[in-house]
Order: sequence, then structure tokens, then C-alpha cells
Amino acid sequence: MGEGPAGSSGGDKGLSMSVFQTLRLAWADADLRARIIFVLGMFAVYALGIHVQVPIPGIRPEDLTEQLKSNPYFNLINMFGGGALKRLSIFALGLNPYITASIILQILTQANPKWKIEMREGGEYARRAQNKRTRLLSIVLCVAQGWGFLQMIMANLPSRAAFTPFVMFTVLLFWTAGAMFVLWLGEQISERGIGNGVSLMIFAGIIISLPNTVQLLYQGVRDHQTSIFSVLTLLVLFLVTTWTIVFFTVAQRRIPVQHMRRVQGTRQVGGQTSYLPLSVNMAGVIPIIFAISLIYLPQQFGSYAPGTKFQEIMNTVNTYINPGDPTALLWQIVIASIMFSALIFFFTYFYTAIQYNVDDIADNLKRGGSFIPGVRPGKQTSDFLNGVISRITVVGAAFLAVVSLIQFLAPRITGTTARISVIGGSTLLIMVSVALETMRQIEANLLMKRYNA
Repeated sequence: MGEGPAGSSGGDKGLSMSVFQTLRLAWADADLRARIIFVLGMFAVYALGIHVQVPIPGIRPEDLTEQLKSNPYFNLINMFGGGALKRLSIFALGLNPYITASIILQILTQANPKWKIEMREGGEYARRAQNKRTRLLSIVLCVAQGWGFLQMIMANLPSRAAFTPFVMFTVLLFWTAGAMFVLWLGEQISERGIGNGVSLMIFAGIIISLPNTVQLLYQGVRDHQTSIFSVLTLLVLFLVTTWTIVFFTVAQRRIPVQHMRRVQGTRQVGGQTSYLPLSVNMAGVIPIIFAISLIYLPQQFGSYAPGTKFQEIMNTVNTYINPGDPTALLWQIVIASIMFSALIFFFTYFYTAIQYNVDDIADNLKRGGSFIPGVRPGKQTSDFLNGVISRITVVGAAFLAVVSLIQFLAPRITGTTARISVIGGSTLLIMVSVALETMRQIEANLLMKRYNA
């Protein structure tokens, strides 16, 4: 795929300038200032669209929020979508269908030798074909997930009289169009703005939800439902998690690379030593996004057939793979945490294998007359890099698993509700990672302009 749900790179993760200095220099540059303003403009369009409601006769968003406030799946989708679902907005589906489609297509590409070769050798044409397949599958999933949301909504309402076939068709049509429009906004940001557009749209949804999260926390303290100690515990957890995320996001293993001396004309070039930076968190936030999308699928499938044996089976499956299930017992939460962590590890290794082909890296070093000191060029270099990346990926996957579990375990640790505690864990990781990645791209643009000047 040309663009994933969240960008990641194995390059240098650090920032050579401070955030404020980078923003000040970017704002002084006319081109970068225009790009930043464009991104903010797309955010404004997204924020406006969240408040555009799809009208359903006899249904008020306030009643829906009250009915579904204890549903963890509803709360999580709401958090990622900036509260669009609880408002019955045209953007209610957000980027969830696209993310799920990306998961399916990436797995199918690795399983299909023809697609795999096409993606490796096809260049821009192959990426466009993959993007087209992803969009078509996203439309199908928009209908499927929209239908699931409608079933979930109807199951929590006393009467279904308002949901006539025409109303349901209209709602699904608006939701599908809204989801594809959000994807289009992200693509416009990637093309005309700065940063990964899809990642920034997810980032924007979380940021828009933060004021409501803070308001819920304040109301809980005011109504004596949440203690001051719980708030302080949540704050400490927030700060520690943020520091840990920044530390692991910028952490990297630098492998020294020696460049051979070459004669060009009358000059000798090369002979210098540089570094091949391998990030500890190579896969970024993608494994968490993929894993969260999967653990809520049983609950969504069960909502297609409310009150049936199938829904009971899906709810049982959900209990054993979803650490955030409020009805689960302690031993079930332990099993669910293990299963969820296994998904994180799988997707971390899977995505790292897609992004980093050690054979290609070894061949490029050999062709460029470069080598790793103490390691022979060719297969030995490939085996060495494969071993290093495998060990680093274990640490990165463990970090992602711990951070993502905080989101589900924080309500039990802090004594707050799930709607408040989603401020931690994966949502916090997405915010920090996307912010750092965007700042790196801005800094790279500044350095390139300074070099060209």
C-alpha cells in the first residue's frame, strides 16, 4: 500500500531541533506555512463534519449516548472518531473500514505470491492498484460495519419503528460517503499538506475527543463518583506513559557501516563511517490499531443478530480476547491480555517483515561498497541484520503490548470509567507517535531547503 493507517519508519527517530524552534522556522517559510495551514483547514472541515447529524426520525443523539455509554466498543470508536458516532454524524464510521481493509489486503498480499511480486517490482503502478483494491474493500466494509452499528443502536432502543428499510439505506449511504470523504481528506493532507494524512486524521479525532474526556473527569469529581486520588493516579499514569512512549519511539540501535574508499577522477571519496539506524519501535502504532480492530470484531459480528445464539457465542469469544470487557472475571482478563499481546507481537513481526527486507539492505550495502565491520558482505550481513532486527522487534512488541494494555487495565487501576481511561494506552501512543513523525517531516523539509540554499 502506498499509505498505511499510521506512518512509521526505521530511520533516525530523533529531532535535531526543539519543537518550538522547528515550528517557528516552518512558519517563517512560505511553502511550509501554506502546508501547515492546509492541514489545519482539513482538520476544521473534519471537526465541522463531526457535528453534521444524519437525521433518523424519533432518535436523539442524547438518548443514544445514555443507552450506549457502558459499551466499550462504542466508547473506543467514539474516541477515535472525535465523538462522531454518539452524534450520529455523517463521519460516524470514521477510518475504521479503511483500517480493517488495510489489514485484510496486507495479509492477502503476503499470502498471494502474485500480489507480493507485483508490490515488490511494480513500483507506482502496483501501489495505485493496491490502493484501489483497498478503497473498494473499504466501501464493502463501510456497509458491513454501518449495518453492525445500526443493529447495536437498535438493540439498545425500546422501539425499532423509526428504522424502516428506507431510513437504514439512507443512513448507510450517508455513513459510507462520510467515511470515504474522511479518507479523501487524509489523502489531500498527504498530497498537499505535511505528514501522513490518514495518521493525522486519526490524531485529529482523538484530539477532538479530549475536551469531552476532561469534562467527564471533572463531572466525576464534582459528583463524587471519582476521587481525587483516582485523578492523581490517572495523571501520574498519563505522565509516566507519555515519557515511556517518547523514550521508546526515539530509541534506536545504530549499526556502524564502513564505506570503502573509491577514486573519482583525481579525488578519493568514501572511507568514512556512518550508521544504519534501526528503531526499537519499527512498526509504529500499526500493530495496536490492527489488534484493536480485530478484538472488537466478535462483538460487532454478534450485533448483526441480537438476541440469538450466535450473539452469545460472539460475546463469549469477545470475553477471551478483549481485555476491556467489563463483564469478564479476573482470570478471563488474564487470558484476554495474553491473547491481545499475542496479536500485538504477531502484527509487529508481520509489519516489520513487510517494511524491512534484510536481503535488499545487504545487497544495497554490497553494491555501494559498504560493509558492517566484522561482518562479511552478502548473506552474512543479511543474517546479522535479521538477528538484530528480530531481537529489537521483541523489545518493541513488548513495549507496544504493555502500552496498549494500559488502556484496558487503567479503569481497574485508577478507579475511573472506561470512557475516561481511554486517554491512555493506544490513544496516547498514536498522539505522541503521529506528532513526532509529523515534526520529523517538517524538520526534514527545513533541512533540505537549507541544504539546497
